[in-house]
Amino acid sequence: MAKKTAKKKTTTKAKPKAKVKRPTFTMTSQQKLVLGSFFIITGLLLFISFLSFVFTGKEDQSVLTNFPERSTEYKNWASQLGAWVSEFFITKGFGLSSFIFSGLITLSGVYIAFSLTKAKLRKHWIWGTLIMIWLSILLGFFTHKFDMLGGTIGYEMNLFFQDYIGKIGTILLLLFGFVTYLAIRFKVTGESLVNFFKRTKQNLKDDFKSDETPPQPAVNIDNSLTEEAEAIKSAFEVPLKNTETPKSKKNSKPKETVEGITMEVSEKPKEETVETPELQVEVETVEEEKSETDNLADKLVEDFGLFDPTLELNKYQFPPLDLLKKYPNEGISIDQDELEENKNKIVETLNNYKIGISSIKATIGPTVTLYEIVPDAGVRISKIKNLEDDIALSLAALGIRIIAPIPGKGTIGIEVPNKNSTIVSMRSVIASQKFQKSEMQLPIAFGKTISNETFVVDLAKMPHLLMAGATGQGKSVGLNAVLTSLLYKKHPAEVKFVLVDPKKVELTLFNKIERHYLAKLPDSEEAIITDNTKVINTLNSLCIEMDNRYEMLKNAFCRNIAEYNAKFKARKLNPNDGHAFLPYIVLVVDEFADLIMTAGKEVETPIARLAQLARAIGIHLIIATQRPSVNVITGIIKANFPARIAFRVTSKIDSRTILDGSGADQLIGRGDMLYTQGNELIRIQCAFVDTPEVEKITEFIGSQKAYPDAHLLPEYVGEEGGTNLDVDISDRDKLFREAAEIIVTSQQGSASLLQRKLKLGYNRAGRIIDQLEAAGIVGSFEGSKARQVLVPDLVALDQLLENEQQ
Repeated sequence: MAKKTAKKKTTTKAKPKAKVKRPTFTMTSQQKLVLGSFFIITGLLLFISFLSFVFTGKEDQSVLTNFPERSTEYKNWASQLGAWVSEFFITKGFGLSSFIFSGLITLSGVYIAFSLTKAKLRKHWIWGTLIMIWLSILLGFFTHKFDMLGGTIGYEMNLFFQDYIGKIGTILLLLFGFVTYLAIRFKVTGESLVNFFKRTKQNLKDDFKSDETPPQPAVNIDNSLTEEAEAIKSAFEVPLKNTETPKSKKNSKPKETVEGITMEVSEKPKEETVETPELQVEVETVEEEKSETDNLADKLVEDFGLFDPTLELNKYQFPPLDLLKKYPNEGISIDQDELEENKNKIVETLNNYKIGISSIKATIGPTVTLYEIVPDAGVRISKIKNLEDDIALSLAALGIRIIAPIPGKGTIGIEVPNKNSTIVSMRSVIASQKFQKSEMQLPIAFGKTISNETFVVDLAKMPHLLMAGATGQGKSVGLNAVLTSLLYKKHPAEVKFVLVDPKKVELTLFNKIERHYLAKLPDSEEAIITDNTKVINTLNSLCIEMDNRYEMLKNAFCRNIAEYNAKFKARKLNPNDGHAFLPYIVLVVDEFADLIMTAGKEVETPIARLAQLARAIGIHLIIATQRPSVNVITGIIKANFPARIAFRVTSKIDSRTILDGSGADQLIGRGDMLYTQGNELIRIQCAFVDTPEVEKITEFIGSQKAYPDAHLLPEYVGEEGGTNLDVDISDRDKLFREAAEIIVTSQQGSASLLQRKLKLGYNRAGRIIDQLEAAGIVGSFEGSKARQVLVPDLVALDQLLENEQQ
């Protein structure tokens, strides 16, 4: 009994040990979905951060030291956290192979959310980690310093391997790793590689054989004729018809034996050939299949209509005509006595030089009357042309201009100023049907011609305009006429102005329409530019805008802005891909000579780029100056300004400088101008728009609902961009000391030097230059020149920095 009880005791002690279980953590389906979604979103966020870091990493590098300050702006698409994580994984980690890590996290989230097999996930993590390390080492082999290609790990491991086995050994080691991966992961063997090459070789041989063997004729086992038989039959049908009579042809069968070749031809094919012309063929038209993008765009247009860029300001009202002044003596008055007197004097003067006239005709304009004469046969045109001063003397006129001959006519024109000129008001040209019904992209009503017709041209077709003339002859009024025309015709969403006014008083009235029509730099307080430094930044910003627009046109497969905007309105371009409606941008410079005198090449280069390239993407230039000499308007710029306007000048040399010909020196002033677009000269009386009229128009527009801000141009920061100098030593850049030594050693104070030597971004190099200026190491900004280095050598630099610390 004692033994039995002992056995029972032992069995009771063993049972509790068998029942002990380890604690397990089980998750519900909802918890798995939440956790899996978290991993998926984290992986996608890492991927977006890494992708953005490829493009914006250099710009964010200089502000990573400020993490996590909320006031600091980051270019990374995931902002501060994205920039910091990307810097950690890519630059300090595995380089571009870090994208694999984001993929593994996303894949883990998918496995958890959908309760997939965890064994496969472990394999993915093991192989993904090995591939990430191997790829980092491979990419690090091609780098010479820490960068995003291979990261710090790839770079350091390459240095480690190359120190012991050299570059060749490193390459062979990477190759060994690749072969090992193929053998273990994909079960690749030596036999499979040999079989692969054998199959490839055999396939190549078969391809060559198939090319060399001629195609065999197809055998048609049917009662109908083959193509060859039909050809032979048709060749011998004509002789058979010639030997048989019509009667015998109806009753007899055709002979089918031709040189030993016997063919059995049934009657059915013969009946078909006879009845074929009587058959009516039903043609089924199939519409061309549209692409998925076109179908989506058509559906969007059907549901929502065409995209309307004016929708944000859909209640915008164009200024009424009542804001423009109506003058009492606008109509042309015909003075018959003046016409008869001028006619007699012209005929008498020509007769004095034995030049006969067969007919004369007068066309009365607002300020000038054109007399068209037809000389007798045998009279040299040059002889009449040389009498310009004599005719002016006989008429006692201010300026006579002879057009010999008038283009497109067989006459010679003599333009004589009227004694009583009439004012061409801006209201009369704006109210004309030619302007109101124009379908031009950027219509401009300049004024009226000699025949009293409203002269309207398209700025988009010019594509740039050069306006010149002596002081007080109407340039500023001409610019106001251009701007007024566009304000009366184009919606604020369709056109933007960049106004440059070195005089600071001519274009100030347009400040009231800043949030409607004007464009400016992001950090600029005033939209109308008066400072030459801001002009340089604005022009370079327009160059950036030009490049950005060309990239958008390239991605949209369009050649110009009109095609692009039409495609965008038809909803064929996705805004999520960076596409947007592009307004026209008109750059107006009131006094270009002053910019050239103060800025020189810094203005000339962007102006030349814009003049040559900006036409297709909707950026147009209007430049006004007193005398566009060679040192003001260079040959490169002038060649891209075929449209030119010349107001009155004092000499023929100035006229040739502007128009490449004479005529501007014979104008009478007060808005009298010559216009050319590369062919003939057209004399126009510029429409007069007074300052109170411009003020009323801008007040009417400015009082309406506007955009939150002016149209912002791309940001451009020049070397002079740093205005707030860092005087606090603790806020200096980590590379301040190294940068100072480079500047002092080279004795050249420029941000571009630091960019090359230290491989920095432009913004960070500019900030270091500002800190060097605050420390007294380099001088202040001097335009396009490099800054002056104030420290002679490294010994003086050490003393200067030691004194600062004390």
